Amino acid sequence: MSVSRTSEGLDVRRRRILFRAWHRGTREMDLTMGRFADEKLRDLPEDDLADLEALLEMPDRDVFSWLTGELAVPPEFDTPVFHKVRAFHTHEGPIFT
Repeated sequence: MSVSRTSEGLDVRRRRILFRAWHRGTREMDLTMGRFADEKLRDLPEDDLADLEALLEMPDRDVFSWLTGELAVPPEFDTPVFHKVRAFHTHEGPIFT
């Protein structure tokens, strides 16, 4: 597993988002949100940044339940960036190799 966690070259807002993505509270959500942020944060448009910030404020259990489909995603969080996070973690094999 490769985790970069670098904030080099990021503006202040993106650095704050990256830190929050890696400091969720549960290891599962650290890996879920942190890996997404490591890979995609640099290229997210401003609208997605606002939606990602809102998503990061939600409890881990809620976000995890939405991502896994255990619970329906509330309309205010059913955003393009939520779909990007979900699609980023779609796979057919083991999560870590």
